Amino acid sequence: MNDLELLQVLANAADEISLSRYRSLDLKVETKPDRTPVTDADRAVETKLRELIKLYRPNDTVIGEEFENIGVSERNWIIDPIDGTANYLRGVPIWATLIGLRIDGEMYTSVVSAPALGRRWWAAAGKGAFTRDIDGSVRKLAVSGISELENATLSFNSLEQWRDAGLLAKLLSLSVDVQRTRAYGDFLSYMWVAEGAIEIASEHDLKIYDIAALVPIIKEAGGEITDLDGPITDSTSSIVATNALLHGKVLDALK
Repeated sequence: MNDLELLQVLANAADEISLSRYRSLDLKVETKPDRTPVTDADRAVETKLRELIKLYRPNDTVIGEEFENIGVSERNWIIDPIDGTANYLRGVPIWATLIGLRIDGEMYTSVVSAPALGRRWWAAAGKGAFTRDIDGSVRKLAVSGISELENATLSFNSLEQWRDAGLLAKLLSLSVDVQRTRAYGDFLSYMWVAEGAIEIASEHDLKIYDIAALVPIIKEAGGEITDLDGPITDSTSSIVATNALLHGKVLDALK
């Protein structure tokens, strides 16, 4: 099977495990050194994905949130087993498994699967971005054509993040310039950008496994996603995604 087909296999396996543990009364929860929560479901999902990648792509590198990186290949599978663990713990259905494949330093293909919402998004370089809706239908994604901030919607994740990044004043200033602000949070803000439902999403305090799977979907839908200060790297912590038409204006507003 090709890489995009394998991504679907991986997402199916992740969904089966994460849904089976969702809202479980015996869910085991720990606090990691960075003060974020991790559950036995996070670890079970990543373990299964690593097993499948070893089976189907034994020579590839795996970079995951919960366990040490393995391999030295130029093909890197980058995994966030459950993006939105805090939501997962509270019974809020906004959480997803994020899996991206980077080849020779470029994000090539990815999948974002949110089984509690009944939704999945995926993309591959040069082949477009797509989503499967809750009714099972598949449609191609395209960002919106809005070119003025006054008509745009901004999703900013949380005020606390922006305060801790020292950019709360910039966010509040930008919020006055746009038509609408919301805090959808985590992966979902970026999927809404790719779908053309909103124009701007940005957040801070991220790791590469939070970001990697978002990149092909945003780009193949016609959008743009970067670090606040330039191209995305493994050390990127703050990102901005837009419909591309507004990207320069948003970066100017936030710098």
